[in-house]
Amino acid sequence: QSQLLESGGGSVQAGGSLRLSCAASGFTFSTYCMGWFRQAPGKEREGVASILAGGSIYYADSVKGRFTISRDNVKNTLSLQMNSLKPEDTATYYCATTSGPVGGSVFGGCYFRTWGQGTQVTVSS
Repeated sequence: QSQLLESGGGSVQAGGSLRLSCAASGFTFSTYCMGWFRQAPGKEREGVASILAGGSIYYADSVKGRFTISRDNVKNTLSLQMNSLKPEDTATYYCATTSGPVGGSVFGGCYFRTWGQGTQVTVSS
């Protein structure tokens, strides 16, 4: 059973930085596409960044140049470095994987099936 556990959220002022981490278990991490999604209050969940098993990376236009996604296939962890944060980045951030039994969302060339429970990021102006 695929499991994802996010950490690293918090509250920062605009212009600040945060680093999110996701610990994965229950599947062969290195062979699956991984990604980050976010959902702000009253809005739909949206893809933020994805990284394919082969290393190709996609970013939502809203975070290009500010966020960096990376993966460690030895430690089975996914990270999201977020710089120059803006109030509009405030949301619950979810780690996601294409591993899993049921359908989900498409982003960055990947069909995501499993999400973690999320970590809150709050950016104040």
